[in-house]
Amino acid sequence: MPASRPLPVLAITSGEPAGIGPELIARLAERHAATPFRARLVVLGDLGLLVERAQRIGATARYVEYDLRADAAPPDAIEVWHHALAAPVVAGTPDPANAQSVLTMLVHAADACATGGFAALVTAPVQKSVLLDAGIPFSGHTELFAERTGTPRVVMLLVGGEPSAPLRVALVTTHLALADVPRAITREAVVETLAIVKTDLIAKFGVASPRIAVCGLNPHAGEGGHLGREEIDTIAPAIAVARARDIDAVGPIPADTVFVPAHARGFDAIVAMYHDQGLPVLKAASFGHGINVTLGLPFIRTSVDHGTALDLAVDAGKAASADVGSLVAAVDLAIAMAAKAHPHTTRER
Repeated sequence: MPASRPLPVLAITSGEPAGIGPELIARLAERHAATPFRARLVVLGDLGLLVERAQRIGATARYVEYDLRADAAPPDAIEVWHHALAAPVVAGTPDPANAQSVLTMLVHAADACATGGFAALVTAPVQKSVLLDAGIPFSGHTELFAERTGTPRVVMLLVGGEPSAPLRVALVTTHLALADVPRAITREAVVETLAIVKTDLIAKFGVASPRIAVCGLNPHAGEGGHLGREEIDTIAPAIAVARARDIDAVGPIPADTVFVPAHARGFDAIVAMYHDQGLPVLKAASFGHGINVTLGLPFIRTSVDHGTALDLAVDAGKAASADVGSLVAAVDLAIAMAAKAHPHTTRER
């Protein structure tokens, strides 16, 4: 029997300390103890907080300190790369005093992944407003990781639906006011988005020949120019450029048509023009089990499809019943993507 290869090592950031992240990590640890993931899981966060919040909801989570020099870890334990918080945490009440600690955790995770220390990164949600209140300019994980790695353009991709017929929705623009969206949709932005989607569908998802649908911006994809000219002046020319570069892109298609399940199944991904054009459809179909993936980075990054859930975190009973499904799905997908991107590792123990 051939010798087994090393398991992929995943980094998992624990998110906003006052949010639901620590409880979800505890439930993840319980699942790992019962049915181990085929990976080493390393959580970045405050070890004392993680233990305290696991005890608070009665979770039987086993944590051990992360040892960079170790080749393996106890198969039923989650390792913790300790990042101390600056102030005590009250569940449900974020404290700007801890904002720098959260940012440092994210920076360390990104830098370690970019230098090959981890095979993939999974992120629990953070509270953007707390970082901004602390004077830290922060628009999201995606933008931070792009800046840390010097990546000129990244693409947000949400994955949901059934494993046999996944729904993948990518965005040309992300966290912009709706009034700013039309100016941000340029030919270059659409072409670059399509190129990144194709490249990562092949490299990280194993899709041999991706077929990509492209939404129009306006209702009915502009109705021949009567409801807007972005489709004529920008989106259709960008698709033509992409097709000349051997990208199998189809559109622009009205969003209310392309997301009809029978139509969507004909594509490996759908590119939407803005955040609330594509994400509500996916979340309606998959909320609680959807996955956010950042394409274009030099490492694999997945995330949950929900926020910090402060209203759940404040109540121990509600926190205990929080659904860990999206985090489990994000870990599973990160492992599968790592196996495709790093074939020298294996998922065998």
